[in-house]
This record gives sequence, structure tokens and C-alpha cells, in this order.
Amino acid sequence: MFFYKFDDKVLFSNFNYDLDEISETEAMNNEDTIYFLTKLNPLNSRKMFCISHPTLLYLEEENINLINICDDFECNTPLWIMDKINDRKVMGINTNYPNWKESINFTLPKSWRVNIVGLGDVGSTLLIGLKLLGGSIIDSIGLYGLNKPNLQRLEYEMNQIADPFSSDPMPQVSIVEEDKLFDCDMFVFCASKGIPPIGSNVSDVRMIQFEENAKIVSHYARKARNSNFKGIFSVVSDPVDLLCKVSFISSNKDENGNLDFLGLSSDQIRGYGLGVMNARAIYYSKKDSNTKNYINEGRAFGPHGKDLIIANSINNYDEYLSLNLTNKAINANIDVRNTGFKPYIAPALSSGALSLINTMKGNWNYSSTYTGNIFMGAKNRLTQSGMEIEMLHLPEQLLNRINDTYRDLNNIDCFTF
Repeated sequence: MFFYKFDDKVLFSNFNYDLDEISETEAMNNEDTIYFLTKLNPLNSRKMFCISHPTLLYLEEENINLINICDDFECNTPLWIMDKINDRKVMGINTNYPNWKESINFTLPKSWRVNIVGLGDVGSTLLIGLKLLGGSIIDSIGLYGLNKPNLQRLEYEMNQIADPFSSDPMPQVSIVEEDKLFDCDMFVFCASKGIPPIGSNVSDVRMIQFEENAKIVSHYARKARNSNFKGIFSVVSDPVDLLCKVSFISSNKDENGNLDFLGLSSDQIRGYGLGVMNARAIYYSKKDSNTKNYINEGRAFGPHGKDLIIANSINNYDEYLSLNLTNKAINANIDVRNTGFKPYIAPALSSGALSLINTMKGNWNYSSTYTGNIFMGAKNRLTQSGMEIEMLHLPEQLLNRINDTYRDLNNIDCFTF
């Protein structure tokens, strides 16, 4: 390994860089976060990430290996670096991003400024959740949309919510202009078009929305690039995983349509759709004694849609029980639509408000992050060393299901918007 000093920070790598080299002994004396430099294809990898397992120091590419721990891995990592990894004090940085040096000075906000675009059913319900639950981490919430009377109404209503005898803070809500949209720490995309009406014979509502919503999210992704936005670009509109990829590609095209990777890095973009699928799996698991332990032992992976993967248990995986629970979670939105109502309350709160707040707090949550060439949901958290995806020893049958979903998502074209 090579060890370096840059901007008073300790860096190390398996590659030789034109940086000021130091001894391993000098590097060991550093008590702060250290930075691991690697070289990966920026189209298929993140710029910045938390090193949570030593296998991440030896990746040649990112894919399902970000989730699954290889059983035959032989660890030769120095013990002092292992201690840093266990304490989550190692940040990985992909130096094939042209602006990689910015990551060395990465810090998380202590109090977040959040701006929301799209205040329809989902956006307004999500807003209520953030207002009521986000006071300890959110300083302010900005609103933007095309329906001006609705924005004014929400500004009135949200700022008239108060617990009169409590000292707990609540975020201030205000209307923002479009040119101030990215003057924030987290941008939340809730705009949507083309939602099929109740009674439509549609098997997957989310995919019907893809083309129209992709055009809208591309517009804002390019605005984020032009604003040099360094915060979190959060996608709540369907289909979240594909819209995240569209955002990444759109933001990183220059004026000639060529990828230059000077826009949003893939680790800045997150999709919020898996939270409600997990919540739906919990709901149905409680109705069957064979799956009641899902809430403690199970996991959710994949997209907010037909390629969802619910595992009844990681340690005692059962394919039949898992597939049955998966199908129930996938069809839960159809069950709600059959009652004559649109299923937006649980998604807005489970996938939206609660997951967004947990992201800001650095807590574990279900959301989609860049996993190789696609955005795919899994348990993860945002740390001071970057984003950490939970790594597990996955049962073979479950790993096969995840690989199938990974392949299917890879086959969807997100480059044309």
C-alpha cells in the first residue's frame, strides 16, 4: 500500500499517485478519518463511499459485491486499518471522477435545509411528516411547484401547526423560487405526471409514469448541475430507481450530450421507494405465523415495483415464504386502488418522510443507492465517511434472486432523456 498526506489528511491506496508520500508509521498516528483512493469506471461506480468491510479495498468494479460478502475473501489488511474500518473512519474515493478532491472535505449538515418540488398527494403528505417529525434535524423546508394557490395554502397551514406547551422545534416552511431550489442540503423530487386513474386495468402503475416523470426529473437534474449542487438529490416519484439513473445520466452530460461526470455524483442521488415495500411486507407478515419474524430477521431489496425482493429471513431463508411475502407486498398498492383510493399515504410516510429523516440522522433506512450500473434498494445509512450499504453473507437462493433483479434493471435504457 501507498500512504500520502494531502490537505492535512491521510490518504492511502493500492495505486501510486503523484502526491506527497508518507510512511505507514506516520499514517498510523492519525486519529481522524483516513481516505482510500481507488480507480473505478465513474459510469459504474460511486465517487465517495464508506469502507465498511475490507473487501471494498480490493474491488475492480462495483456490483452486487456491495451487498454480498464473499466467503472466500482472504483479508491481508493491516490491523490498524481494520480498526479504522470497524469504527467507520475510512472513506473510499474514486479518483476517476474529475472533481474527486472535493470529497476529502465532505461533512454532513448538523441541521438540514430541505426543498421539495411537487406538492400533490404524495408531496403534501410527505411535507406533513417532515414538519411533525423532523424538527430535531431539519431547520427549514422550502416548497416549489406550479400550483401557486396550493403552495400558499400549504405555507399557511404548515406554519399554523404547533404544539403550544412543547419546546421541541418544528421546521419553518416557506415558498421558494425556482432559482433558489438548490440552495439547500437535500432536494426532494415529488413531481409526477401520468398517474393512471382509479379503475384503470394497469398491472404496474409505476412503469406507466416512467417516460413522463423522466423528462421532468431530467430538467431538475440539469439544474442541480448548473447550480453546482453538493447536497442529496432525493427521488420519491415513481419509478424511483429508474428516475435516479436518469438523474445521474442527465446531470453528467455536457452541452454536447457527452458524459463528463461534472454533475451530480451517483452517491449524491438516492431513491425513496423501498421503505413502503418493507412496511407492506411487515403488514402481511403479521398475518401468518410462519413469517411473523420478518420484522426482526427479514430484509427488502430491489426496486419499488415488480422486481422487488422480500426475504423472510437472512439466517433462515425460505424461498416459498419469501416469494409469497414478496407478491403480497408488490400487489398491496393494487389492493388499495381496488378500494377506490390512490395508495399514497403509506408511500409518502414510510418511503418518504421517515426514510428521509433517518437518512439525515445517519440512521439505517431502506432506500435506493448506486450499486454498480443501477440504483437498487437495500438497507443503508449515511455516515460521516459516506454512504454505507449493509453487507451480508447472503443465502445462495436469495443471491440468485438479487442477481436476476440486478440484470433486469440493467436492461432498461435510462440514457435517452
